[in-house]
Amino acid sequence: MNSAGIKTIPLLSDRAYERIKHDIIGCTFVPGAEISEAQLCAQYKLGKAPVRMALSRLAHDGLVRAIPRRGYMVTPVTLQDIQDVFALRLLLEPHAARLAAGHVDIKRLRVLDEICRAGYQAAEPKSITRFLEANKDFHVAIAQAAGNQRLTHAIEQLLDEMTRLLHLGLGMRNRTQEMQHEHRTLVRALVRGDGATAERICQEQIEAARDMVLKAILKSSSVMNLAIVADVR
Repeated sequence: MNSAGIKTIPLLSDRAYERIKHDIIGCTFVPGAEISEAQLCAQYKLGKAPVRMALSRLAHDGLVRAIPRRGYMVTPVTLQDIQDVFALRLLLEPHAARLAAGHVDIKRLRVLDEICRAGYQAAEPKSITRFLEANKDFHVAIAQAAGNQRLTHAIEQLLDEMTRLLHLGLGMRNRTQEMQHEHRTLVRALVRGDGATAERICQEQIEAARDMVLKAILKSSSVMNLAIVADVR
């Protein structure tokens, strides 16, 4: 293989990784779905090598599991997973919000908040995806303002997992107005440097998101069919 070919494989692998990850988090590939290299190669018009490398990375991330002689399965979501993700968010994000108070990039937060203000349509997956990407970036920007790269990285990984959960929950009803109010009050506290209030608001927002996801799962038979199961640890 020439040098150009050597450089191309990692680039294609990154592209495959981002596209498959995007579709897993967005629930295009629902929890519990089986996927294969051949299927993904055809769907994304990519070769086997980059798709295989991407699947290896996604397995390391915990988003897929290898099934011997069959391919891969999108990791199911358990009720324990939901509790764990939100428990960790409650440990990390309110603390990050306190640290970020008085240090945020207000212009960036307002741009992201404007996208969130545009809302979403519960019956339109693309609308939900756009909204949730902006919502994730909003919270990551706050974490970045805290000035701790390891904390930011941990929160960003949790938000990827949380976004998949919210894709399942937001389709049940539209929370645009509630989330708009939550963002506005948090931004005001961050701008005036009120760390205690920012911490409290952040905690309340995470608890509200957790309750929404759990209620959606418990009330919807269609969501229960998406491989959301009880953990028997």
